[in-house]
Amino acid sequence: MFRRGEPVPFAFVAEADSFRSNVEPPPRQRASRSQIAGRIFATVTVVAGLVGAVVLGTPALNAQHSPGSAPQQADVAHHH
Repeated sequence: MFRRGEPVPFAFVAEADSFRSNVEPPPRQRASRSQIAGRIFATVTVVAGLVGAVVLGTPALNAQHSPGSAPQQADVAHHH
């Protein structure tokens, strides 16, 4: 394999697998009560929006027409 004479930028990335550090990352901070409440509120809002969309969209997806409109049109056509 051809090796360049000058150092290659980011060559350390290829050697990163062989390097092991004994330094641990700092522990994660616990979320505050306001952050937890905000996450719960956001989740409830998204879920309520999805449920509302299903509830409002279900009649439009129904294959049958409303029962009051079709017979009235048929009655009008029979009377002429």
